[in-house]
Amino acid sequence: MTNPEEDLPRPSKKILVPPVLDKLGVDELEAYIGDLHAEIARVKMAIAAKQAHRNAAEAFFKRQPP
Repeated sequence: MTNPEEDLPRPSKKILVPPVLDKLGVDELEAYIGDLHAEIARVKMAIAAKQAHRNAAEAFFKRQPP
């Protein structure tokens, strides 16, 4: 017997909860943009590292033609 909830789409996993911007001043919004740029750069570095690791694993396990 299947569970009908298994057929429902799963909610996306939100990692970042954006703040309410109406409560922030201009200086705070500028600082928030700086924080977001820094976070984007950090995530891009993590992606690059994971891609490099994956490429190295694929190259290592690639079968050599006889």
